Amino acid sequence: MAQTVLITGGSRGIGAACVRTFAENGWNTAFTYSKSREAADRLAGETGALALLADQQDTAAVELAVAEGKARFGTIDAVVCNAGIAEQKLFQNITDADWMRMLDVNLMGTVRTIRAVLPEMLHNHKGSIVTVSSMWGECGASCESHYSASKAAIIGLSKSLAQELGPSNIRVNCIAPGVIDTDMNAMHSADTMQELADQTPLGRVGAAAEVADSILYLCSDKSSFITGQVLGVTGGF
Repeated sequence: MAQTVLITGGSRGIGAACVRTFAENGWNTAFTYSKSREAADRLAGETGALALLADQQDTAAVELAVAEGKARFGTIDAVVCNAGIAEQKLFQNITDADWMRMLDVNLMGTVRTIRAVLPEMLHNHKGSIVTVSSMWGECGASCESHYSASKAAIIGLSKSLAQELGPSNIRVNCIAPGVIDTDMNAMHSADTMQELADQTPLGRVGAAAEVADSILYLCSDKSSFITGQVLGVTGGF
């Protein structure tokens, strides 16, 4: 019987790569999106995945998306908390509103999603949760202090939940991507992207599909004795 995964922020970037990867590997796949309706519909048509409209800042919308995923597939075995935003600003120019939006989407969006899927996982005494942080959540990024802080918080949340949920046979792991060729990095110039590639020991930026493969592994039974880990998909950066 096929397992079911829910992926947040699945209409583009790493999320879309996850949708394709899970669907290609026989998983029942549902994903959320907030704005990119056309891209979401196109991806759903290509993969057979279920596209669900849900703003990560809206608790009721997140809970409804989870309920719709369960109604379609019967259960949710794994969740990938991928949805997030990024922004570059000098620390002194980051407003309170900037801080609150970053934390509400990146951290609290993850919290809302896990909180919505957790009761069923606890009832079934099994499940896999994969959160998506960033290498900047581990080492910090200049001019992205609010982004780095939100991603560091996701790491702390994941490690804590791994301890709390382990006795219930629910695994929690975290992916920390490096510089990946996605829309989120479109804010960088070609020169900046090349500089980042040059700083990466493997000599290039990563592909979203490479991150998705790692996430698939952490959701699958092949990683059944792995929990509480932060896997850097960084090319050695």
